[in-house]
Amino acid sequence: MSLSKQLFERAQQVIPGGVNSPVRAFKSVGGTPLFFDRAKGPYVFDVDAKPYIDYVGSWGPMILGHQDDDIIKSVLNAVEKGVSFGAPTAAETELAELVCSMVPSVEQLRLVNSGTEATMTAIRLARAKTGRDIIIKFEGCYHGHSDSLLVKAGSGALTLGQPSSPGVPKALANLTLTLSFNDITGLEQCFKEYANQIAGVIIEPVPGNMGCILPQREFLTTLRRLTEEQDTVLIFDEVMTGFRVAEDGAQGLYGITPCITTFGKIIGGGLPVGAIGGKKSIMQLLAPVGPVYQAGTLSGNPVSVHAGLAALKKCRELNVWHKLQEKTDYLVNGLKAAAQKHRVSLCINSLPGMLGIFFTEQPEVSSFEQVIRCDNERYTRFFHAMLDEGCYFAPSAFESAFLSSRHEQKELDNTILAANKVFAAL
Repeated sequence: MSLSKQLFERAQQVIPGGVNSPVRAFKSVGGTPLFFDRAKGPYVFDVDAKPYIDYVGSWGPMILGHQDDDIIKSVLNAVEKGVSFGAPTAAETELAELVCSMVPSVEQLRLVNSGTEATMTAIRLARAKTGRDIIIKFEGCYHGHSDSLLVKAGSGALTLGQPSSPGVPKALANLTLTLSFNDITGLEQCFKEYANQIAGVIIEPVPGNMGCILPQREFLTTLRRLTEEQDTVLIFDEVMTGFRVAEDGAQGLYGITPCITTFGKIIGGGLPVGAIGGKKSIMQLLAPVGPVYQAGTLSGNPVSVHAGLAALKKCRELNVWHKLQEKTDYLVNGLKAAAQKHRVSLCINSLPGMLGIFFTEQPEVSSFEQVIRCDNERYTRFFHAMLDEGCYFAPSAFESAFLSSRHEQKELDNTILAANKVFAAL
């Protein structure tokens, strides 16, 4: 019996499902979840000492690879001074200044502890700013597990939402509308039906939690136009894409200026952190300046802040996004060629350092409806076969894959060789 299996059996006795975040349980793909012991560069090593080329990257933040020397040095220096003060530090201001300089739409920033906390606060700000209650979200986009956002679509295109988890009050779900991503007609119809009633729209500009889905530029520009016309707060959830796909995130790539942006992942250099940033007129609504209450004992934790500072500074100095684009294109082209060679129907969406793999005969995958029509059983076989070949992809067909600046030619070529072997058997 592998050590991972022994640890999983032990964990299930004291941790619900044996994991502290559901996707880690491998429930979507079956089998025993891997327990990791260490990581370095583009590799993770399980407790049985087997190495894997890592395409999960702690679900996105490891843009510089694991155990980056500058991040580790910054963390150790911070730890020597104290792990938490519950009081302001100069580093918090420095991180806020850096983010504001990198993302033009952000005039002020509030640090929190997680992406979930950031999106929850963004929703509260939107409602406070407008005096309205209704929120729009999009099917397949994930914004954390706060009650307002664990909502699925109702029975009709414009019906109010239904709770997607027990414990979410129906009354709260009734304040959330769920629309189809990239559906311009549905978006326009919704703003017409609920004219001047919508407090905010929250969206992953590039969804990463139904695989990597690329937005149609016209869809985003229509969304920005409609929200401006009705004084609705537009929230970009860039917890995943922020500082990964470009220096100024997906909003920079697509030329859209949101009212509020939520951050996480890279902004903490791999440590737990989240943030809300946006126009000063909105951010000034937060306590202690304004009436919207938000607080957190560990917000702006000095260790996380120093890790984030080191990560963002290095990304900017190295301009990692150009190299990430080259590496991603190389891997995607190699995977597509391997699939074509072995007559495997495959669609891959990608941006710098981020990709979604879909087993489908559809020419494109651009919505949740198309994602669920893909051959997810085939993805499961792909996942386990690639794992056997030493390549660790997301244990779910509904998650994105991530590259780091430490994925070099050797790792990419070995991954493509493994895919050729796997596709031949699929």
